[in-house]
Amino acid sequence: MTNDQNLQEKHVTGATIWLTGLPSAGKTTIAYELAGRLREEGHRVEVLDGDEIREFLSAGLGFSREDRHTNVQRIGFVSELLASNGVKVLVPVIAPYADSREAVRKRHQQEGTPYVEVHVATPVDVCSVRDVKGLYAKQAAGEISGLTGVDDPYEQPDRPDLRIESQNQTVQESAQALHALLTERGLA
Repeated sequence: MTNDQNLQEKHVTGATIWLTGLPSAGKTTIAYELAGRLREEGHRVEVLDGDEIREFLSAGLGFSREDRHTNVQRIGFVSELLASNGVKVLVPVIAPYADSREAVRKRHQQEGTPYVEVHVATPVDVCSVRDVKGLYAKQAAGEISGLTGVDDPYEQPDRPDLRIESQNQTVQESAQALHALLTERGLA
């Protein structure tokens, strides 16, 4: 194989990179930072943003445990489909329940598709200050309930492939740490 063929082959290996964490943890920001870098390197990349998925693929679902599980499984199905076709799929979603995330991992394992779980482990007090969408303020004012990590559970991953504490580093440093892991695993 020539170097050009090796480079082409490297870039057709898809993978799902699942970023889980609390609202306003930095999942989406890190995902888009990494996506830009991967695209510059010639990778095919898609970001399956949890908010966009809710609007288009999971419209009509609420936030009960069952609906959240269904939402995560839909995202997992789409991400595996794309990844199995050579796309690096970055999935920044809360995915609060361990069993839902594990079902997605198992789907990938059954299909032989690389899967990387990243816990963006930003503490709730930092997330509530960031409050990108105003959710923590609405919850504190009694306007909403069921906010993950506040009055609804978030089951932290026991053994993620990478744990990022976004409050202790820049977005670029977080994306670099994830890129380094992907490189180590032959996925970047």
